[in-house]
Amino acid sequence: MNRLARLIAVLLSLLACFWTSYDMVQQYQKKLLWGYRPLVLFMALWLLVQALFTGRKPGQWHNWGLSALNGLLLGLGFPGYVPFPFLLFVGFVPLLWLEEQIRTNESSHKGRQVFVHSYHAFLVWNILSTWWVANTALAAGIVAIVLNSLFMAVVFTLYHYARCMMPRLAIAALLAFWMAFEYLHLNWEISWPWLTLGNGFAQAPVLVQWYEYTGVFGGSLWVLGGNILALALWKHWRERALRTRAAFRLALWIALPVLFSAYFYLTYREEGSQTVQVALVQPNYEPHFEKFVISESKQIDRFLSLSASVVNDSTDYLVWPETSFGYVDTRAIEAYPAVERLRAFMAPFPRLKVIAGIDAYHLFLPGEPHSRAVRVSYSDGEPVYFEALNAAAQFTSESPEVQLYRKSKLVPGPEILPYREVFGFFKPIIEQVQGTVAGVGTQKERTAMRSSSGRIAPVICYESVFGEFFTGYIRQSGAQAAFIMTNDGWWDNTPGHKQHLWIGRLRAIETRRSIARSANTGITCFINQRGDILQPTRYNEPVAISGQVRLNDRITTYVRWGDFIARIAVFTALILLLNMVVKVLQGWVLGKENA
Repeated sequence: MNRLARLIAVLLSLLACFWTSYDMVQQYQKKLLWGYRPLVLFMALWLLVQALFTGRKPGQWHNWGLSALNGLLLGLGFPGYVPFPFLLFVGFVPLLWLEEQIRTNESSHKGRQVFVHSYHAFLVWNILSTWWVANTALAAGIVAIVLNSLFMAVVFTLYHYARCMMPRLAIAALLAFWMAFEYLHLNWEISWPWLTLGNGFAQAPVLVQWYEYTGVFGGSLWVLGGNILALALWKHWRERALRTRAAFRLALWIALPVLFSAYFYLTYREEGSQTVQVALVQPNYEPHFEKFVISESKQIDRFLSLSASVVNDSTDYLVWPETSFGYVDTRAIEAYPAVERLRAFMAPFPRLKVIAGIDAYHLFLPGEPHSRAVRVSYSDGEPVYFEALNAAAQFTSESPEVQLYRKSKLVPGPEILPYREVFGFFKPIIEQVQGTVAGVGTQKERTAMRSSSGRIAPVICYESVFGEFFTGYIRQSGAQAAFIMTNDGWWDNTPGHKQHLWIGRLRAIETRRSIARSANTGITCFINQRGDILQPTRYNEPVAISGQVRLNDRITTYVRWGDFIARIAVFTALILLLNMVVKVLQGWVLGKENA
């Protein structure tokens, strides 16, 4: 890039940054949401950095272009823009090709080059796919994008070193390291598994009906294997070698699972002989400026009005979204005003069960063990220990007992400070998004809401992203269907709430459980056992819908075995890492001897 072009790019990107930042401030002051403005801001910042710091040496733009293309392909292949997930099968090819060029040239600092370019590629991917997180809080969006890109770049750089040390095991290293990272991302406290490669087919469930056997890690393996074969085809094409066999392998790798899945999709019949009538409410309270400002009494008026439009004598369940009301004392739920009004509404409908997301707190009695999320306040100078809960409650006419479930997969930041002993310096950011260092209380095992009508998994928001976690409702409590209660309004009308919905479809396929989804605003719907979305509501409208949900008791292979592919990958990754450590130590010892 010549000096004039670089100067123009710098000026244009600076102008875009300043204009977008100013406009976002103005929107916030007017209590309006940002929409797609964070995407414009992030892309302008990316262009500014590119213009200022990259491509100054001859030939550098080739490398930066390849890594940017990698991020672009993965970003467009992921659900949210165009429903074309097949781009994922070539998304890694530019970066894999670039790594091979760096590894085989005579330049120094090869590992650093691989890290920098892979970080660039994954930064573009993360920006294009998850920029909408910044609508919750700008700092939270930046941290999520920067850290997730860093983790991915470290994994890819580790693959580079493995390929240098163990060239014959390069493919195994790529598969094992990447899927081990995805599995870790599901199970540690810095959990952000949104971009698990297998989630890339969430918008096209007809392609992945076989997830009931493998879960999303079968999709990750499918994508990575496709990229390895696509790279081989690219190398054959460049060398003008025989390409037919390489093309046939890639086509077969992609086509066979698609054909099997399409057949399974077309011939699948809903399982389970019992159905229940379910009503879902979408109250449509914008969470930034409305939900926590409007009086709870007025909000309950809307909840009850919408519920009355769909509930009748044949309704078995009424579902309200995440944090519908509260702050409720778990030891005195029935005395809470909103619950008293709900009970009065339920009285004419003896078969009706209500499952609602609530804000709650649990007071620890003297001598009761404290949880990790314990907080303290003072009453008359005496300490009162308690924990906050993001919970779901079931109210029935069959029993005065209120069944309570505590959300247990927590959003890093607003609901948990990951490894707070180490990352305490993130406290200001946590508080900016109305979070707390203490976090919220959880429970060890999944429990279903039980009644004469069935056993229902009460899935709260973020929990629907975790496949093996989701199976716990079935393995541990025998859940026959799932109700997802969520509040996706934090992200405005962007791809975020749609991605969250689509990922939930994968849970239906993996477990063959029907899902009823109640969102604070868009998209409330039903999802059948093969992942079809039924009766979807529009974003930004108060509405209630009613439909049937089929209860199923069959245990799928994935429910029984969970993420077995990922666990194999973790074991393989550990063996490869141990081998790499041994080789490094051997090299160090030989170097000492030669010296």
